[in-house]
Amino acid sequence: MPHSAQASAVVIGGGPAGLMAAEQLSAAGCAVAVYDSMPTVGRKFLRAGIGGLNLTHNEAWPNFIARFGDRAPLLQPCLDAFNAESLRAWAADLGVETFVGSSGRVFPVEKKAAPLLRRWLQ
Repeated sequence: MPHSAQASAVVIGGGPAGLMAAEQLSAAGCAVAVYDSMPTVGRKFLRAGIGGLNLTHNEAWPNFIARFGDRAPLLQPCLDAFNAESLRAWAADLGVETFVGSSGRVFPVEKKAAPLLRRWLQ
């Protein structure tokens, strides 16, 4: 592809996985269009936030990997590349502070999904 040409990508689904894919494609220089069957993206993400928006777990790595059972070997390279610390750093880069609750789960300080989603979509 010539240096001046910009690649284009389409992401089907505006949930967290689709938004993360779109973010990564955009960071790689692609022009991205996100399509979802709902009128706005992130609706399920907002629903998940009703309970405080548990983003991840902050626990010993062997215990975390064990949660994935027999799929752990397949998923471990991805989890190694984007672990709980990476997720917290990603949120911090968006201006969203997080904390570890008494349960070991990680939440945004505001305990709401909407502020995180708004910053993510910017």
